[in-house]
Amino acid sequence: MTTNPQTCPQCALDQTHVEGATHVCDTCGYEWPAELAEAAEIIKDANGNVLANGDTVVLIKDLKVKGSSSGLKVGTKLKNIRLGTGDHAVEAGDYLIKQEFVKKAN
Repeated sequence: MTTNPQTCPQCALDQTHVEGATHVCDTCGYEWPAELAEAAEIIKDANGNVLANGDTVVLIKDLKVKGSSSGLKVGTKLKNIRLGTGDHAVEAGDYLIKQEFVKKAN
């Protein structure tokens, strides 16, 4: 039995383990396929390209920055991004940005 950092889709607790090709929640007993859990971790940009840690992205929309009179402009290049989870999945420096407002730089 190996431990897994995945959270249970049913009870939202992280006490899960892997049994073969399925994840099992130790708390509620819910089972789900491992492919489903891995697919949920894929973060894509506005064009559908898969993003990874360390990528460079370009903003496709002007964004307001809370607490600042200026904002981020279209075409701003953000280097060496880190991916997170939740609503604002792209972290670039001090900024947390939704992945729908960036595209992968060539």
